[in-house]
Amino acid sequence: MPVTPTYPGVYIEELPSAVRTITAVTTSVTAFVGHTARGPVDTPVTLTGFADFERRFGGLSTDSLVSYAVQQFFLNGGSVAVVVRLAKGAVAAAVTLTDSESSAALDVTAREPGAWGDGLRVEVDAAGDDAFDLRVFDLSGAVDERYPGLTTDTAESVVNTSSGAVVVSVPEGATGRPATSGAVSGDLATLPDLAGQEITATAGGNEVQFLLYDPEADGPQPPATLAGLALLLERKLRTADPADPVFGRARVHTAGGNRLRVVPGTPDATIAFGAGNVLGFGDSRPGAYGLSGGEPGGFPDAADFLGSADAKSGIHVLRDVEDVNLLCLPDVSAAGFVNRDGVLAAANALCAEKRMFHLIDAPATWTGLDAARLGLAEFDAVRSSYAALYFPRLRLTDPLTGRLREFPPSGAIAGIMAGTDARRGVWKAPAGTETRLAGVRELSVPLTDPENGLLNPLGVNCLRVFPVVGAAVWSARTLDGADRLASQWKYVPVRRLALMLEESLYRGTKWVVFEPNDETLWGQIRLNVGAFLHTLFLQGAFQGTSAREAYFVKVDKDTTTQDDINRGTVNVVVGFAPLKPAEFVILKIEQLAGQVEV
Repeated sequence: MPVTPTYPGVYIEELPSAVRTITAVTTSVTAFVGHTARGPVDTPVTLTGFADFERRFGGLSTDSLVSYAVQQFFLNGGSVAVVVRLAKGAVAAAVTLTDSESSAALDVTAREPGAWGDGLRVEVDAAGDDAFDLRVFDLSGAVDERYPGLTTDTAESVVNTSSGAVVVSVPEGATGRPATSGAVSGDLATLPDLAGQEITATAGGNEVQFLLYDPEADGPQPPATLAGLALLLERKLRTADPADPVFGRARVHTAGGNRLRVVPGTPDATIAFGAGNVLGFGDSRPGAYGLSGGEPGGFPDAADFLGSADAKSGIHVLRDVEDVNLLCLPDVSAAGFVNRDGVLAAANALCAEKRMFHLIDAPATWTGLDAARLGLAEFDAVRSSYAALYFPRLRLTDPLTGRLREFPPSGAIAGIMAGTDARRGVWKAPAGTETRLAGVRELSVPLTDPENGLLNPLGVNCLRVFPVVGAAVWSARTLDGADRLASQWKYVPVRRLALMLEESLYRGTKWVVFEPNDETLWGQIRLNVGAFLHTLFLQGAFQGTSAREAYFVKVDKDTTTQDDINRGTVNVVVGFAPLKPAEFVILKIEQLAGQVEV
């Protein structure tokens, strides 16, 4: 900051630098939109591995093409994915907990809709006069949440801000706390005489009887504390019938009010104790309350994908996501999908607006070369340089069934692009012998060179199988890359490099806004943008042997006139010479005649 000299001496003043570094944006963060087994609906979730997908969206599901596409993305080199779940008509599982008088006390609903919520269980334990402990878990062991010391006043704020599995609400007019689950004893502030007491317990038609305290087996002195009595009763129940999990895995612990609480080993089971037992067990409740009524919903249709731009639903959810570069919609390629061209048109428009690139799967109905050539007319209305079409489909072993199954290739292609970007750069075409598709056993339609030659000029990217190499991507054209269109955006790497440059410069020049619009500013822009482009040139992103041949940055009186300045405009012209893939390699061989010595 400026200094004001007041005394003789040396002053230090730090001057701002004119250099503002422009950083290249990501190029391979991939968005997947479609049906999954579980997960938040119309909400983008960022994942860095398939384990994240299993935890948030339930892993592989036979009716979810998105789940397999995400798995193939990470297997083929992908590193970051954004998943948006669409759930048509899905319903969340729920249960209402009642108080001791059977009035509604607490509503518990699965946080995310779907049948997965039917596996959730809720345990309630008393924790004082008005408080209770809540445990939420599932039968698979993936969820186990505990919330001690809740009241009807605090339950919503505590659980709803912490739980990843459920949300709770207190019904209007509810006053009592939820009744304790499991079997609850009477008040045992003073322990009864245990000697010779016979206990009868029943669960699921299975009845067991045991001596509560046997000096010969349990020691000369009976338990003197409530905790000791809990351990004794738990051991007796577990040894009464070890083969029955209701008894063999039963738990006994202390509850509020000097009571014992017995939780059966099977959550949905109920243990009932015989009348007149010395511990005062009365009516019993299930060990845990099960949520029910969850519905997975149907396969999303075109309306679900199109959603609403105003409500940010469907593909429009991605409008609020900062870094997304590739878009995959595997469900749209399913046989019988209606209004496919409408969804693709909307997706391409979104990609153009957000500077993304759309990877389109060939429809499942393209079962041969002729079907592909005839069906290609469907894509004439949605041809765009912001999209690429890949054919045929992949055949992989389904991990869930162990049998071969066809899958749309977009997830694997996105992974290939991510791996190529990391190794070589976005300017390298994601095709060739380096782009081997992991785990692919075969393709749905094997193609020969002549057959490939019929589709490539039409802008269809073919997948091929070669000896030793295996399955690989064998084309790199955009949907605007048909020979007849003669588009400057014919090739995928050219379009993706331009998108990276546009987004990087868009973000990296925000500082220019409201700066004084004169030659000083223009020089700073040339310096910063030129440094960014020169770094890319040194990495091999552009054609040419010198910077002059590879790129230029022009901002001066020729691009920005006085009238532009008066209107608050500065015009910056950036040019670059893109690398284009060697799509056709022609080897010319001739025979040399023998040399005759003279």
